[in-house]
Amino acid sequence: MKSSELGLSAMHRILKKAGAGRISDESANELRRVIEGVAESVARDAVDMAAHAGRKTVKGEDVRMASKSLGKV
Repeated sequence: MKSSELGLSAMHRILKKAGAGRISDESANELRRVIEGVAESVARDAVDMAAHAGRKTVKGEDVRMASKSLGKV
């Protein structure tokens, strides 16, 4: 299994905040997989935007613009 950047306990907390009464480890793992996939995509787009602007540094505005493609952010 691939190493994760996000902790499983954080996924449990997010699901609890969303109103879940009980949470399986499988659902927490799946949420972690989905969130990491989305985050990687947004990060990649943000890096591309910074490069397009002639910068090596990724700024908050790059991440915000990249996340706009998600719709709900």
